[in-house]
Amino acid sequence: MLYRWNITIPQLSGAQVRRAYLCLPRAYYEQPDRRFPVLYMFDGHNVFLDSDATYGTSWGMLDYLIRENPGLIVAAVSCNTVGNGRLIEYSPYPHCSSRLGFIPARGEETMDWLLHTFKPMIDAHVRTLPQRENTIIAGSSMGGLMALYAALCHNDHFSRAACLSPSLWTDPQAVRAMIKDANIASDTVIYMDYGSCEMGNHGENAGILADASRLLLEKGVHLTSRIVPGGMHCEASWREQIPVFMRCLNVHK
Repeated sequence: MLYRWNITIPQLSGAQVRRAYLCLPRAYYEQPDRRFPVLYMFDGHNVFLDSDATYGTSWGMLDYLIRENPGLIVAAVSCNTVGNGRLIEYSPYPHCSSRLGFIPARGEETMDWLLHTFKPMIDAHVRTLPQRENTIIAGSSMGGLMALYAALCHNDHFSRAACLSPSLWTDPQAVRAMIKDANIASDTVIYMDYGSCEMGNHGENAGILADASRLLLEKGVHLTSRIVPGGMHCEASWREQIPVFMRCLNVHK
């Protein structure tokens, strides 16, 4: 069952109202004594329902959860959609965009809110397995970059991450440094991909994807890094990758 409610993140954007989402598996009601792992996702408005999605097509996560019925709770919150708000909110480091100029970084504040406000709220009201080994994070594009950042810089909270079309091109040097400096536990699992049809969107994509994959492997990460044949930079393409990354992250029923 999918629940939706309004929430604010005043430390990020004043009183702007966001939409929060929580999807509970069928087993949550069938097994009232059972607790469940949690997958946190960025861009919550694009995750579950086409009617809420920015461009009218979502990841279709609700359909997937109903169809496959994994024993998993999924929680997500929409982002700041005003101006460059999303880029700022999902940037773990400042960077420059040729089209938009300087983008300051508020990714750490976003993560601080997720870890110290949103996650404790979910853990307090829902039967979760709150430990690191049962806490997963996922996102696409800038959200994919944030998922990678979460797995690297907050590895004490997240054991697994799915990073779809992550915006590594924003600052390849910062990405390399972030991986090199990370203290990563040996059981960390990361899924990372790009669509073959989006590889040409940014000239840095191929080089930084290869470098990031190599550095993650050197860190001992259990990594799946792939180019999706025919994959594009859009929710419809990311929707098709859900069964793949769920298997790679070892999410069981």
